[in-house]
Amino acid sequence: MSRPPVVFVSHGSPTFAIDPGVAGPALTALGQRLPRPEAVLIVSPHWMTRDPRVSTSAAPPTVHDFGGFPQALYELKYPAPGHPALAERAIEVLRAAGWAAEADPQRGLDHGAWVPMRYLFPQADVPVFQVSLPARLDGAQAYAFGRALAPLANEGVLIMGSGSLTHNLYEVRFDAPDAQGEAYALGFATWIRETLINHDHERLQQTMALAPEAQRAHPTPEHLWPLMVAAGAAGADAPVSRIEGGMSFGVLSMDGFVFGDLSVSMAAPLAAEAA
Repeated sequence: MSRPPVVFVSHGSPTFAIDPGVAGPALTALGQRLPRPEAVLIVSPHWMTRDPRVSTSAAPPTVHDFGGFPQALYELKYPAPGHPALAERAIEVLRAAGWAAEADPQRGLDHGAWVPMRYLFPQADVPVFQVSLPARLDGAQAYAFGRALAPLANEGVLIMGSGSLTHNLYEVRFDAPDAQGEAYALGFATWIRETLINHDHERLQQTMALAPEAQRAHPTPEHLWPLMVAAGAAGADAPVSRIEGGMSFGVLSMDGFVFGDLSVSMAAPLAAEAA
């Protein structure tokens, strides 16, 4: 069994489900090139708990965890199966690493999970389950959480952190073209890319202290932590490629990253980009 890469995606607004922009086709192209995983494990900031919880449902429901959006969004379903056996393995590896993980047999897929999965695996034929994001993390702890999950990749699990490369909802501009972005958001995203180019995961874990305009890009950091989880699960030696996603609403970078030895035409190697 080939080891799947680890993926970080920016899931943007719930309207990403019906407005694919640049990121949607990029995720679909990635899904077509990925080795088919045994299951996808997703960590999203829209399921946060004091201690980790793991969805063990065999048929996780689609959770519409948002309000005030077009009715079409509430009619969407993502009927992928769960994978109770691998979910139980996730509990085992987390406990072995010192995390007090527990099963949640009722939890479904929040929009941080099912929206990007609609593009990555549109047939909903790949099992998927969620692991909650522990509350009150810092960058190093989020990275350590990813390291704890890393053994699952050797069992064919595609580990995916789903967050947002930038996430300042106070400055969203609904009339902003996707091609345009605020300078601070673009600068922050560039800093992240350069840090990943250099495989500097120590620096990455200190993003909120070191990156330019970090507090403006992430007034609260929960949407950044899934990137730390993904980087931790992959390790600093993994090759890194960018999933170009554009800038949504002027301030939400939709870029993602693939950590692993995978050649995909839509994800240009970051080292080449820096040249």
